[in-house]
Amino acid sequence: MFIIATDPATAPVGGAALDQVLGLSIAAGLVTSVLLVIAWAHRTHRIEWFQKLGERLGRRYGEPGWSTIPTMFVGSSLIVALLGFMWDVSLHAGRGRDAGPLANPAHYLILYGLFALFVAGMSAIVYPRDGEKPGIASVRITRRWYAPVSGIFIAGCGLYALIGFPLDDVWHRIFGQDVTLWGPTHLMLIGGAGLSTAGIILLNREAEIAMRLKGLEQPAWLRTALLASAFGGLLIGLSVFQAEFDFGIAQFRMVFAPMMIAAAAGISLIAARLYVGPGAAIAAAVFFLLMRGIISFVVTDVMGEAHHVFPLYLGSALIIELLALTKLKDKPLWFGAVGGLLIGSVGSVIEKLWNDQVFQFPWTQDIWVEGLLMAVPVAIAAGLCGALFSLGLQGRLPARSVGRIIVTGSVLVTALAVANGLHATVPKNASADFALTQVGTVAEPEVTAKVSLTPGLVDSHPAWVQITAWQGGGAGVGTDRLRRTGQNSWESTKPVPVGGSWKTLLRVQDGRTLAAVPIFLPADGPLDASEVPAAASFTRQFVPEIDILQRERNNGAPGWMWGVANMVVLLCSLAIIIGISVAVSRVARRIEEQEDASRTDRTPTLTS
Repeated sequence: MFIIATDPATAPVGGAALDQVLGLSIAAGLVTSVLLVIAWAHRTHRIEWFQKLGERLGRRYGEPGWSTIPTMFVGSSLIVALLGFMWDVSLHAGRGRDAGPLANPAHYLILYGLFALFVAGMSAIVYPRDGEKPGIASVRITRRWYAPVSGIFIAGCGLYALIGFPLDDVWHRIFGQDVTLWGPTHLMLIGGAGLSTAGIILLNREAEIAMRLKGLEQPAWLRTALLASAFGGLLIGLSVFQAEFDFGIAQFRMVFAPMMIAAAAGISLIAARLYVGPGAAIAAAVFFLLMRGIISFVVTDVMGEAHHVFPLYLGSALIIELLALTKLKDKPLWFGAVGGLLIGSVGSVIEKLWNDQVFQFPWTQDIWVEGLLMAVPVAIAAGLCGALFSLGLQGRLPARSVGRIIVTGSVLVTALAVANGLHATVPKNASADFALTQVGTVAEPEVTAKVSLTPGLVDSHPAWVQITAWQGGGAGVGTDRLRRTGQNSWESTKPVPVGGSWKTLLRVQDGRTLAAVPIFLPADGPLDASEVPAAASFTRQFVPEIDILQRERNNGAPGWMWGVANMVVLLCSLAIIIGISVAVSRVARRIEEQEDASRTDRTPTLTS
């Protein structure tokens, strides 16, 4: 039986209960021990069922066992993890913090998905035996044990994501619960899972070459379908970072939204079109829409949790398909740069039309200039990385210095854009005057509001002036974009809840201003926080949004500890980026060497 804590008095604010931590540790140890025994038995020929499973799957899909088994694991693990992740976000949005990892049913799906991802990588490493070299880029483990380099990368992604789970509990104990998708340890969880899809694409490429050397090939239709789905999976993985915008509870400035969409599209769609061929970009976008649509239906309509939407990507996919009709396709890096430019500009305009229809936050005039200044450079960098990835898969990488410049430059451009987006301010002495009218019941109090803001706080086109109510113990997030009635006055368009465990606040974003005023906050025993009541009329000062949205955070931890903790997560993330770069480079160089050797063998020689 699952129990989801909805009463703040029963939900901890700084890490899980020790019995849950101990239970998870014991379970993880037992599962790991079983897997180690299976791996040892397989490699020492004490069992044969694992070998036969790989051979049976290999005959069906035209790939060796060290590729088909990991592909099966990754495919299932990512779907389950995505469902668990979206369910988890909806639970936190609608019900607040939970009592620990074992009290949240979504965590079981996430844990399975991440563990299966690690198992996928390890199965690719363990499966080859008797001195078999799995692929032309295999890495030597021992004297007679070789592993595919992409399998090692997938295992690294799984381990990176799994480490995020215990580190998340440590993080909560030190800094309190950061109820946001963009918490550093949360980014480890989703980053490792998302980038593993690039590893599985690379693994399948290694397998394809190995089978070709044996005179075997997959049917063209099967190869195209699998690769289009894989690149669609990569698009899904890279789009998870946008989930707060998808649920309408974005805790960061709106300029991030077009930038993240353009980055995900630039890498995935450009790589898909250059590597797979005509229609691949559209097929990847369609796969993304199909899977995200199914997940949204299950979370919202089946489980009854908070509703969420997702980007379209079809406009950007069509742009890339049209660009591929030009001669620029024969110059992949130029294709990637121009494709990224078009995605960041024209593609962003198309996404705006979709976004303004289905998302809680329209892209107003307030973000247009800054949004494009962030989206376009990041999209160009992403397009170059997508082109570089496709060239690596084909064994046509440019000079090492060029590749390093592209990867390093892309990381720096993205880092600068993120740093700019994170820079938000709260105007001094800014306040809001409220006049509330009760329209609900005693059991379920609701109000309509009239609000007057400090003159000059917002201009004529703010990103948002809205009231948000969330974590009320039920399913859903309530938002109301206020209607402007004067230069500094606004009024609500529908009732908002102000009782129970609801957290209701006025939120304002205009330029770099990102601030909020609490309207109603419940008493919270573990936080030793008193109720902030919703009186008929009151005046309150604006504070940083994070102080209200992440009420559970512990701001008393030493600053140096916060810096060190973030630096550790950053270094781990950079290690994953270096890992995929090294893996792609190793495969590409081996393909290039093989082709050079084949050309040499076919070159006729003159004899006297």
